[in-house]
Amino acid sequence: MTAKIIDGKVIAAELRARVADEVARVKREHNLVPGLAVVLVGNDPASEVYVRSKHTQTQAAGMASFEHKLPADVSQGDLLALVAKLNRDPAVHGILVQLPLPKGLNTEAVINAIDPAKDVDGLHPNNAGRLAGGFEALSPCTPLGCIILTKSVHASLEGLNAIVIGRSNLVGRPLVQLLLNENASVTIAHSRSRDLPGLVKRADLVYAAVGKPEMVRGDWLKPGATVIDVGINRIPKEDGKTRLVGDVAYQEALAVAGAVTPVPGGVGQMTVACLLVNTLRAACAIAGLPKPAV
Repeated sequence: MTAKIIDGKVIAAELRARVADEVARVKREHNLVPGLAVVLVGNDPASEVYVRSKHTQTQAAGMASFEHKLPADVSQGDLLALVAKLNRDPAVHGILVQLPLPKGLNTEAVINAIDPAKDVDGLHPNNAGRLAGGFEALSPCTPLGCIILTKSVHASLEGLNAIVIGRSNLVGRPLVQLLLNENASVTIAHSRSRDLPGLVKRADLVYAAVGKPEMVRGDWLKPGATVIDVGINRIPKEDGKTRLVGDVAYQEALAVAGAVTPVPGGVGQMTVACLLVNTLRAACAIAGLPKPAV
């Protein structure tokens, strides 16, 4: 039996449609237009593509989109001054500074400068701490997307054994907290974990976010497990071009798992959709309105 392919494209489109409906409602009932400001420093091609996608999808959802492009040699002071200006701007409810920043800029200082109420990346220590404490918080978008994709397969994650491979602040650590909040039993693993295949074999839910092409093999998986592949890696093809693969050996996983996300077409589709969710939630919270139904 072949695993179910979890179609991130379809699930993300459904989520964006729900966000657009809620944006229209808060506009109609409260005269509130959620606004997202994205700050791009330098001209990294991958970041530029990603920022364009955010701009397009923000506008499609009926939100206001504010783009700020700064040169790679911008000073730390000028970048922090822009963040401070956006913090004060009542039309802006979400602030996202595109990472990674060029060398010479202090990423931690920039993240810490963002108003936690507008921190739609969920990286400010206030939000990370609230999430770790089990309190209401803006959560990083990729882990949020992982949970939504998992729930397209399992109505409840309660009592399921989950393993998160990778411990980054952007994905691994917050994903662990979100899974704990869903009452899953969670193992966090990484490059120094002993007997990683053995740990993975016990898991009902496998989240691979380690940045190593096809590291998780099919024979590591428990039959019927749900596999969420966060990895995006470019590997060379025989013709000299490259192709995208995840952190999981996809074809092998299809033969063993119950459900698998493809790369591309899985988790990546959810990240921008969840950014829209966070912006809408932030706008409602700042305006003192009830949490939106997304």
